[in-house]
Amino acid sequence: MPVFAYRGLSANGRSVAGVIDADSARTARGKLRDLGIFPTDLGEEAASARGSGWSLRGLLPVMQRRIPATELALMTRQLSALLGAGVQLTEALSTLSEQAARPAVKRMLSQVREAVREGSSLADALTVHPDIFSDLYVGMVRAGETAGALEGVLDRLAEYSERQAEFVSRVRGALTYPIIMMCVGFGIMGFLVSYVVPQIATIFQQQHAALPTMTRWLIAFSDFLTSYWLVLLIILVGLAAGTLAGLSSKRGRRLYDGWLLRMPYLGPTVIRIICARFARTLATLLSSGVQLLPALTAVRRVVTNSLLAEAVDESRESIREGHGMGQTLARSGLFPPLLIEMIKVGERSGDLERMLERVADNYEHEVEASLRQMTTMIEPLMTLVMAGMILFMMLAVLMPIFQLNQLMQ
Repeated sequence: MPVFAYRGLSANGRSVAGVIDADSARTARGKLRDLGIFPTDLGEEAASARGSGWSLRGLLPVMQRRIPATELALMTRQLSALLGAGVQLTEALSTLSEQAARPAVKRMLSQVREAVREGSSLADALTVHPDIFSDLYVGMVRAGETAGALEGVLDRLAEYSERQAEFVSRVRGALTYPIIMMCVGFGIMGFLVSYVVPQIATIFQQQHAALPTMTRWLIAFSDFLTSYWLVLLIILVGLAAGTLAGLSSKRGRRLYDGWLLRMPYLGPTVIRIICARFARTLATLLSSGVQLLPALTAVRRVVTNSLLAEAVDESRESIREGHGMGQTLARSGLFPPLLIEMIKVGERSGDLERMLERVADNYEHEVEASLRQMTTMIEPLMTLVMAGMILFMMLAVLMPIFQLNQLMQ
């Protein structure tokens, strides 16, 4: 159904704007008048996007519509506050739409409001926007509507989104400096090898001087890069494309995930990150009233390692047959003992959500400490490597210059 963007005046004279679904412009004007809105400007929202084939919106839909996790968490918390204050759902969505700064968010909220106003549930209205609302989000909202506790579920969703955004931010922050340092170092080395060294090599060749071994190596390496850079670039692109093609296959992904988990130090850190997300997400779903089997189906999407995801799938099938989750996860041999024991304790005590929250807190602290330790080790190591490479280049350049000065004297 076409979507029309409108501007108009409400019954009390206020300026309003938004979007509305309708079969035609005439139907849209009629629906707006029924809502007490007198349109002053009305146009089909999707007209420009359907123009002439290729457009940025069509090529990059995710970049056009995805919103940051922190903004989604804030919007969720505001919706919960409005519902808690007694505001009707459609009015709360209208308020959020009016104050949204991003056009894509404003458009999305208006569409959700129109769907709810026409009798759809909030969860069904959110499923139309899978690039913004995940299956986890929609499932929790649906559980909240069924249980009549939508406000509480939205609060938990906002807290969950904020925790996940904070956790991802800490991980990125710990890795940002080493990555920037590595990129800058390789950029400097590339400039020296591709531009500075050929200039100096020309001077040395004009003097017909015997060059030290280090200098000959450096000049040979520079000549190789400047002569075959296109071939090297093609090889690198081919390797990247081959790697991506391999990872897109099930067998290739399994091999990569298995190799990643076996790597010393990095493997245990990856397992802790995934287990923290698994435990936090499952605890949030269970505390919101979602049953264990549907919760495991939703949680499977946050387990990014295929081997661990298969273990979760096998656990779901075993639970359906009457076995405990801790017992079935232990059989895979992939999940750490702490998570297994905490799940078993939670199943015995009937307090699985709290046990999962505690183990998620523990793993998040461990990951943060592990990343701090890793960056503490990487930063001086990278500094030493870069210093060694620059020292080699300086000696390779300066030693012939000293020899030339001695010959001139």
